[in-house]
Amino acid sequence: MTRTPPPKRRQPTPPSPPRSGSSSDGTAVPKPYELIPFPKEKPKLQRPAGHHKFHADRLHGTLFLTLKVQTSLHVSTGVVVMGSDIGSRVPLIKTMVQGVDQKLSIQGSSLKGCIRSVYEAITNSTLAVITSKYREKIPRERLPCRNKEELCPASQVFGALDWQGLIDFSDAKCESASFTTGFMPSLYAPRPQRQAYYTRGMVAGRKFYYHTVRAIDKGQNQGIAVQQASKEYTFTTQVHFKNLKQAELGTLLIVLGQDSKYPIALKVGGGKPIGMGTMTVTVRKIEQAENLRDRYSSYTLPESARLTGERLQQFMQRNIQAAHSSLVEATQLQQLTEVLRYPTDREPPTGMY
Repeated sequence: MTRTPPPKRRQPTPPSPPRSGSSSDGTAVPKPYELIPFPKEKPKLQRPAGHHKFHADRLHGTLFLTLKVQTSLHVSTGVVVMGSDIGSRVPLIKTMVQGVDQKLSIQGSSLKGCIRSVYEAITNSTLAVITSKYREKIPRERLPCRNKEELCPASQVFGALDWQGLIDFSDAKCESASFTTGFMPSLYAPRPQRQAYYTRGMVAGRKFYYHTVRAIDKGQNQGIAVQQASKEYTFTTQVHFKNLKQAELGTLLIVLGQDSKYPIALKVGGGKPIGMGTMTVTVRKIEQAENLRDRYSSYTLPESARLTGERLQQFMQRNIQAAHSSLVEATQLQQLTEVLRYPTDREPPTGMY
């Protein structure tokens, strides 16, 4: 007698992750980002200033910056270590860069990337980087610059293929030899295939995450342990510039939040959708040699080349005004300020991870 085998038990279908813009229970939540549209006119491509000499009619010097953490900050190294190796109580932890003095560090490349993205958005510039998968969705005039003799405003300053750029970012060093342990939720990858990202089949603009009053921490039982800098930690760094026009330096200062009419802050590192990475900037001083011959005939700069206090503020405002007059796109700056404005009363999203 042939026995009929019992029916196989069906395995339950795992729940699909919540779509961006919805919580785990399916209810709608505000998006933590906005898309800033491209300017309507095509970018004006020009030849950069070059590195062969210092132009007498351009600006050269160094910005001395203090970066203050407003919501917990994690800039990942991509390395996971045992917590005991770095003085943490958790078993495994994702690390940040630490120097030999055990102080946290933010790579200059990370700062350059987040600052460039804002500079691109408020000037009529191309994108710096795209993935080949979505290349056909990018407006042709927004594709990265490939000819070093024809560069958009952002590429002239920050660099492009075969062109080094006119500003250099040093690593930012934390003033405290300590850190905290945070617990980030697992975040889903962006879904640029969603219709919200497109207008008439083409990319609608650049994506920026809102600042929030705090960052979400899921706790040790639910989150991923990360080494981080907590609120009120401060970092110091320097930005060296050469052959910049007044408008170019002024635009950089706007991006750094030095225009009181547009109080924006930086978004640095990981966890941007859950409120992490907000940093405000203070320009402590600017060294700007007025006489280049004196600069290279002495080991020390004259006191007149060190701008602080009222002289610093006047110098910055002159350059910021030049930026508004000839380089900054007013519409894009206004829209972006609504996203990156700080302080803010916006709460971080919940249920999107």
